[in-house]
This record gives sequence, C-alpha cells and structure tokens, in this order.
Amino acid sequence: MKFGVVVFPGSNCDHDAWYAVSHNLGHPAEMIWHESTTLGDVDAVILPGGFSYGDYLRGGAIAKFSPVMQAVRRFADEGGLVLGVCNGFQILVESALLPGALLRNRDLRFICRQVGLRTQSTDSPFTNALEKGKVLRLPIAHGDGCYYADDRTLDELEDEDRVVFRYADNPNGSMRDIAGILNRERNVMGMMPHPERATEPLMGSTDGLGIFESMVATLVSGRK
Repeated sequence: MKFGVVVFPGSNCDHDAWYAVSHNLGHPAEMIWHESTTLGDVDAVILPGGFSYGDYLRGGAIAKFSPVMQAVRRFADEGGLVLGVCNGFQILVESALLPGALLRNRDLRFICRQVGLRTQSTDSPFTNALEKGKVLRLPIAHGDGCYYADDRTLDELEDEDRVVFRYADNPNGSMRDIAGILNRERNVMGMMPHPERATEPLMGSTDGLGIFESMVATLVSGRK
C-alpha cells in the first residue's frame, strides 16, 4: 500500500508522517507538493500537521486553495482514504470535506503535551484495528484545536457514529470533547492529536500505529 503525504509551505509534520508509514509501518510513502494537480498512484493520503502558509487568516484557510486540494477532493469523492492531522484537520474543515470549525484553544494558549484519547468508534477505515473504549496516549501541539459545530451538526455526528475520538481530559475546550470525526461516507477523518508521533517506543507511545494499521487493513481487504 502506498501513502501520499501532502506538503504545504509551513508543513512541519510531513516527515513525521512519512517516517511513521515507511519506517514503522513498512509501507512506501511519497511526498506530494502543494502545487501538484494529481496525487499519482497513492492508495491513501495524509494531510500533515504544521502551519500551512503560516496560518495566515486562520489555520487551513489558505491551504484549501492549493491546487493539490482539488486532487484530494476528487480522491475523497471516489472513496479514497484521507487522513488529516492537526493542521490537516483544519484544512479539511476549511475545505468543507468535514463539518465544523477549529477555534482558538479555551485558554488562548498553545498546548504541547500528551493526552488521553478515547476510541469512540471502531466502525471506520481508520479505527477498525483498535478496541472501542480504549484510551490512546497521543501528543497534541496546537493553538487552534477547539472543535466547534452547531448543535444540529453535533447531534448528526453523534447519531451517525461519526465521532471517532474524544478527549479523556479535554485540553482545549472542544465541544462534546470531540478530538476526531468522519465524513458521511466514512473515508475522510480529521483529528487534532498526532498519531504519527506515537509509533515507536522511543517516542513514548506506540498507540498511534493502530490508526495507520487500520488504514492498511482496510486497503488490503478492499473495504472503504
């Protein structure tokens, strides 16, 4: 299985994602520059964390206009797996590939630490290798990670089992403790915590591997 990692000006977790997939998971991965109009022959796409375009205006607001995002949208519309992490999550909501918005953290401070992340749903291509209810230990590093949506959207996410992860101890004020969500078709996921930074013992946790292993299992079995 081949992963594509999209690189925007200001991305700083692109090599982390590439390393997690290629070295710790053992699958080929390649970088895809933001000016590319195609994704090549990849089987899954990762939008990594960082500060795309310096987070001018707000996180992801400019990145959504990158040529590559048209290719990402086509890929998603065709059922391809798309994972957005941190800034990648912000780009997905700005691009309307996921609902809601990511606002300034509750205390208006940048937070960089490990958090507990409760697995809310295993009925997805990104979590099928995980155990429902299990608390993962993953790092966060964001200033705009407070998930917001109106009550109707929040209820819809709940009713359709599209809330994938919740914070065990909400660090940023996200509504209903939401840390990760799916689109209606369940092939696009955005999350604020960084699974790519928890893929080997030296990092302090290997809990992030299960997310990438789930994606591989989905692709191998042909399930979306």
